[in-house]
Amino acid sequence: MKSPEYVATVTRIYHKYINLASNTNSEYVVDKADRKDLMQVFNRGMSSLGHLDIEPNKNLVFKDKPNNMGLLLGKVQNYNKNKGLITVKLKEPIQIGDTISLENETGSYTISELMENGKNITDTKIGQTVTIGRMKGNISCNDNIYKMSSKALSSFAKQSYSHENRKIALNCKVTIKKDVPISIDITPANSIDLYKDLIVHYETNEFPQEAKNKPLEKQTVIEKISKTSSTTYQFKNIQVVLDDNLFVNLSTLNELRRIALEQVQNYAINKCLRNYTNKETPKNILCPKQNVENMQLPKISVLLNNLNSNFDYTTLTNKIHSIYIPLKFFTSKKYENILKVLSKNFDTYIYMPTIIKGNYKNLFYTYAESSVKKYDIKGFVISNICNIKLLNELFTDLDKYFKIVANYTFNVFNEHTILELKKLGISRFTMPPELDKKGIQNLCNYNYLEKELIVYGRTPLINMNYCLLRRNR
Repeated sequence: MKSPEYVATVTRIYHKYINLASNTNSEYVVDKADRKDLMQVFNRGMSSLGHLDIEPNKNLVFKDKPNNMGLLLGKVQNYNKNKGLITVKLKEPIQIGDTISLENETGSYTISELMENGKNITDTKIGQTVTIGRMKGNISCNDNIYKMSSKALSSFAKQSYSHENRKIALNCKVTIKKDVPISIDITPANSIDLYKDLIVHYETNEFPQEAKNKPLEKQTVIEKISKTSSTTYQFKNIQVVLDDNLFVNLSTLNELRRIALEQVQNYAINKCLRNYTNKETPKNILCPKQNVENMQLPKISVLLNNLNSNFDYTTLTNKIHSIYIPLKFFTSKKYENILKVLSKNFDTYIYMPTIIKGNYKNLFYTYAESSVKKYDIKGFVISNICNIKLLNELFTDLDKYFKIVANYTFNVFNEHTILELKKLGISRFTMPPELDKKGIQNLCNYNYLEKELIVYGRTPLINMNYCLLRRNR
């Protein structure tokens, strides 16, 4: 959903600082120019640390404008309404071809006229007072002007992706001999570890023919094999073994090159695949194949976000196995009878909230322990890893007496997360709603923990501890 120029700029700058962070001999300092390029290519009014800071981030969302904010260029010092000319003292350099927007206007303008003291200019510098034309609309003195895009930055980005920046050097030997299939052998001509053991041999089903007119020349073979512009490879050295007075269709040479380079690419891709083996992975990772007739019916768990004192919960179907009840219902005597009925008839779990507020710890200590004594509680549904710490502080031998269910908010997508949950004493996890069929089947292949899938209900899209738009809260 972003422009190619945006992608090129962001990846260029992030790549630079990833390398800088990896280099222990270099000081990690962010260049102000790089930060400004990131803000120029697209920003929504500010930079944000997300939720990485200790304090609540009240600047997570910029409420003044939903799209690109650009860079503040300055304020309108003078506006000639008849001619559509605005005067501004520049906080950023501009040039012909840049785009700008004004505070009370929804669109943007491409700068086609730029003047200083009545003379046309093409570019500027910070601190310079210039006149920009010609613009019409809801424009007044002291309105903010924003530089929305930089022609120079966009041109630089386009150059970075308009051509291949690096070709991987290869050696090849093409063999065209009488009564022998045409073949090519490729070896590396570079120092890249990925290709150090590369050996590709490919031969066609075609044989060279005896030339009736003009025989095939070595230079023609080299020219055809050298045409690798659409690939990431180039042949540094091409050796041609060619018998005299032979003829080969040029399309055959093109196919020879194409298929051989595809094999080189597949070799590289297969070498890049990471085969991770966890030393702590138990044997028999995959669930054993089961006979369909012997498979158990799935168990059903129900989360009750609301409790109705007028409803007879004994009428719930006996197909329900587990009931998840939010902790807040255990804090009120109003629901005691309902909780007794539910905990008597179903495996009942205390469902802990996603957000841990300041007073939650004391609330939990007060009611969790008393609820376990009062009702038949089988376990807890936890929504974040902090809940484990609270439970372990309150109960000794937690996983011995209670089952712990990891909620969908744990975002379990692979085997490694499942193993970490197992180490924490968790016995069941809920699959993330984002998973597709293939992802669900993949998680079902691991039998370390029980697993469950949300099939019906209202799933929150986002959970926040505070109002995003109330800055002074």
